[in-house]
Amino acid sequence: MNGLNIADNIVRLRHDKKITQEQLAEFIGVTKASVSKWENSQSTPDITLLPRLATFFDVTVDELIGYTPQLSKEQIQKLYQKFGEKFGECPFEEVMSETQEYVRRYYSCYPFLLQICILWLNHCKMAEGEERQKEICLSIDRLCGHIKSNCKDMRIHGNAVVLQTLVYFQLGRIQEVVDELESFSVSNRFGSQSSVLLAQAYTMLGNHEKAEGIAQISMYDNILNLLANAVCYLLIHTEHLSVCEETIVRIEKMAEIYKLADLNPNNLASFEYQAAVCYLTHGETKKALKHLDQYVMCLCNLFSSAELRLHGDEYFNRLEEWFDKELDNGTNAPRSRKVVLEDAKKTLEAAPFTILNGEPAFEKMKNKLKELS
Repeated sequence: MNGLNIADNIVRLRHDKKITQEQLAEFIGVTKASVSKWENSQSTPDITLLPRLATFFDVTVDELIGYTPQLSKEQIQKLYQKFGEKFGECPFEEVMSETQEYVRRYYSCYPFLLQICILWLNHCKMAEGEERQKEICLSIDRLCGHIKSNCKDMRIHGNAVVLQTLVYFQLGRIQEVVDELESFSVSNRFGSQSSVLLAQAYTMLGNHEKAEGIAQISMYDNILNLLANAVCYLLIHTEHLSVCEETIVRIEKMAEIYKLADLNPNNLASFEYQAAVCYLTHGETKKALKHLDQYVMCLCNLFSSAELRLHGDEYFNRLEEWFDKELDNGTNAPRSRKVVLEDAKKTLEAAPFTILNGEPAFEKMKNKLKELS
């Protein structure tokens, strides 16, 4: 990525000006040998000479030394993907050290720092021991605080707020979650209407293509929010079977209508998993197995392609265009396929399902997950 390339830059700039090392040395007031050492990376110019060199070549000092404090969206995506893959293949602490070095290098590139927070949050459970996992969460908390204090982009600021509350959940600081999100929700109470108003405005301006894209992503977001809230609702009402069943029936109808098993199998899998837990709590083994079967089917759909990517379908045909344009990480998943797959294979070993061990249908599901590749 953008390291210091002062040696290459001096060579390039000198050649552009069509001057010799002797001519450059004479202007700067050094020997030809000094210029030669700069260009061969044997030494670097004294810091007091940098402004004079930059002036001579008519560039900024940053351009002269090859320093760029900001990363492009494409560079951020490539770095996130690179580190996500490394977490699945290399020692955890080795990758953490590399990401921390990039944080120091790009401490004012807030879109990048936000993605690093997401990266760390999605992989911190891979760290050895609870104490180390807590340290990483605290690092995310501090980095989110830095973003909130200095970033003027309200979208990035808002995402940092939400990420910070996810960290508070991990750390058990629940009252801070309430305090942070209550004030944030009040300040953004009209946020859910903004996409509707924007789509209407574009329609009135005759830009139907833009209006369609905004309406599509808004519907998609609201569907996923409904699904996530339904999982939460099942958790709240675990002891009330009638409420859980009504929730399950309604969400299943929505999932079928919007073909969520193919459109977003990952989010639907979370719902099917929680539905199975609810039924097991009430001794409804047959119904629990039905939803576990749906859960496994979602995971099979998720891993049916070589890469985990956000995507649309024949109805939501503008999503991928929006993902690529608007999301810092584009259509890429927050964790590498290998890491997600290894975690998925262990999910049916969790405590709620040990009661099903030995059940033929359940054993078949576990084997099906183990065979995923």
